[in-house]
Amino acid sequence: MSKTAILSDIHGNLEAFEAVLHDAAAKNVTRFWCLGDVVGYGPNPNECLDLVRQSFEFCILGNHENGVLFPTEGFSSQAERSMEWTRRQVLNSPLELREQRWGFLNGLPRVVHRDGLMFVHGSPVGPMSDYVFPEDVGNRRRLERMFCLVPSVCFQGHTHIPGVFTPDGRFLSPSELPDGFGSGEKLMVNVGSVGQPRDGDARASYLIVEDDWFEFQRVEYSVDATIEKVTAIPELGPFLANRLRQAK
Repeated sequence: MSKTAILSDIHGNLEAFEAVLHDAAAKNVTRFWCLGDVVGYGPNPNECLDLVRQSFEFCILGNHENGVLFPTEGFSSQAERSMEWTRRQVLNSPLELREQRWGFLNGLPRVVHRDGLMFVHGSPVGPMSDYVFPEDVGNRRRLERMFCLVPSVCFQGHTHIPGVFTPDGRFLSPSELPDGFGSGEKLMVNVGSVGQPRDGDARASYLIVEDDWFEFQRVEYSVDATIEKVTAIPELGPFLANRLRQAK
């Protein structure tokens, strides 16, 4: 069976995105799926949008895509400035590209179901904007509510922290699953972030799926090149640049 790469939270980081695509190609990946937040925070939203819409089988609506399409609510002031700048980059595209990019954003689904698998940006109960953090395993009632909606495996992003949630209240980080893992029970799998990891590891994160076996991947990229671009854009600025290096 062909290998599939599942990516999330690219966040306009073209250097990280291209490094992941190169790594996946070297590992014979032939299909690509995205869990949203292609844009936001990063300096190359249009280029990242174009790569996803031209080469990926599907992409989920993330909260940052939604923030580009509609007035921003519920974001920090830094995220809001980034969103407004990103919206201008899309709308200031040449006419044909603007229509293609805007049309792509407008057509993104909140949830995709495929072959018994569920794909969201946030969580099963809040597909676009609900966060599921590792510490949420302590809230058994919340965990049960989510797993009631999971057919077998739910893939998600949004927190930028990769790992696996199990119905019995465990969170397994990628370091605890060095050889990969299977889907013998219901799972929620956070694939991590390509463009802005927040687990202390600045390398881009993504997941490779082959049959019923999943493996987390980490990829080095030129963080300094992205930081230089981000720093040069006042609406993005030093906070977002430092966050890339710190991976927090």
